[in-house]
Amino acid sequence: MRVLLLSLALLAPAAALAGPPEPAGPAELHCGQLFDARSGRLLGPHTVQVRDGHIAAVRPGIPEAPAAGAVDLRGHACMPGWTDLHVHLEDQSSPQSYAEGFRLDPVDYAFRSVGYAEKTLLAGFTSVRDLGGDVAPRLRDAIAQGRVRGPRIFAAGRSIATTGGHADPTNGWNHLLSDLHGPPGPADGVVDSVDGARQAVRQRYKEGSDLIKITATGGVLSYARSGDAPQFTDDEVRAVVETARDYGYRVAAHAHGAEGMKRAIRAGVTSIEHGTYMDEEAMRLIKRHGTWYIPTIHAGRFVADKAKIDGYFPEVVRPKAARIGALIQETAGKAYRNGVKIAFGTDMGVGPHGDNAREFIYMVEAGIPAAVALQAATIRAAEVLGVDDQGVLEAGKRADILAVPGDPLADINVVMDVAFVMKDGVVYRAPDTP
Repeated sequence: MRVLLLSLALLAPAAALAGPPEPAGPAELHCGQLFDARSGRLLGPHTVQVRDGHIAAVRPGIPEAPAAGAVDLRGHACMPGWTDLHVHLEDQSSPQSYAEGFRLDPVDYAFRSVGYAEKTLLAGFTSVRDLGGDVAPRLRDAIAQGRVRGPRIFAAGRSIATTGGHADPTNGWNHLLSDLHGPPGPADGVVDSVDGARQAVRQRYKEGSDLIKITATGGVLSYARSGDAPQFTDDEVRAVVETARDYGYRVAAHAHGAEGMKRAIRAGVTSIEHGTYMDEEAMRLIKRHGTWYIPTIHAGRFVADKAKIDGYFPEVVRPKAARIGALIQETAGKAYRNGVKIAFGTDMGVGPHGDNAREFIYMVEAGIPAAVALQAATIRAAEVLGVDDQGVLEAGKRADILAVPGDPLADINVVMDVAFVMKDGVVYRAPDTP
């Protein structure tokens, strides 16, 4: 019944649509600059031709006599659509978030997610990894069917945690609620053994997830004291990764503390999310294993700021938000200087959806070059996802294209002023539209 209600909620906004939006036909974009995601350089004026949802050709120069219907982006830099590798589209932080968990139904979160998805797309993010939540797999399907507007979603479904861990949905419940619900198990994403770990991965497969997300350490916003303690044994996290591989899944590991991070890296996870207390040993391990690091600086900055406001977070959360949130940007800069592979993610849903591109600015503030930051959200993000049809502007790739004014390598702040968004050959934002 829950899945049926979620589906109805997601279908309601545009029930008349029968399928994915069709590209308007062959299109031609005249770009003042073209960002080459492979080299990290701007290549000067280029013409990009789009046909049937894919890039048909990319040619240097702009014709003196523009083709009829060509999109004039001569004052803009064109680049591949961005990917945010860490979002939560079903919710958004507010002082009411903790109480709402007891008042709202899944349908409420489903309706909210529709607006959050559209904001994300219009901000230039044509793909996202949604790392935890019941709504995302259904929202993914509704977007793919053309029922609502949003980015392409790679959905983890429910995160996998241990009892009392960061993604245990019963944290903070009183005894009455706990007794009514009963102990959460693998179906809820809560495991305490190797067998439970394997079962939880299989349950995500049954529910249609695209990847697996585990909470390898404590977290900032969970109703629990520790934000960094390890929360899986070596055997348990290894069981998650091994079982995930059986189903062709990659594994993202939320991890703030160094010990839990190291266990996840040794077990073979694809990415470490947050990485706040990453030490030198963890950096050596992450490089040796080829693991990706997703800093989520935006979330750290956001929670550190909100921790200063009385009543925004529960008192058990507030000191974690102040302490951990303030460190993430520093860790990101240190990781870059030490040669750690970095890709782009915000943990949006902690901060306001649609503000995702601010992460680029924070990355540059941390000492990461603008070109590297933009690569992190394009070609590097595609590598993390394990796809080869996006992340670069080349013939044969998906026509996921955005444009920003001016030169983003000289002034990264222009990422906040996205003027053009195309996904799969469909234009969702153009310079002459709001």
